[in-house]
Amino acid sequence: MLQKAVLGMATLRIFSGSLEIIAALIILRLNSVEKALVVNSALALVGPLVLLTTTTIGLIGMADKISLSKIVWIFAGIACIFIGVKK
Repeated sequence: MLQKAVLGMATLRIFSGSLEIIAALIILRLNSVEKALVVNSALALVGPLVLLTTTTIGLIGMADKISLSKIVWIFAGIACIFIGVKK
């Protein structure tokens, strides 16, 4: 039997991947660089949200197995990723 956290994380990733494929098909259909950039920019919002959400679900699923300080370090690492990507 699948754990709820694993099922939630997998579902989010399947949803995210489906959005990526749909966006690619839309870009092909639009056949315009300007419109493709708009679609691509919308996807740029989805990626980080999926990363944060799946990580949060995973950490909630492991909350009883890891200490609070390790959870803080994990979120600090994610914050560093976002800061590094922004700059």
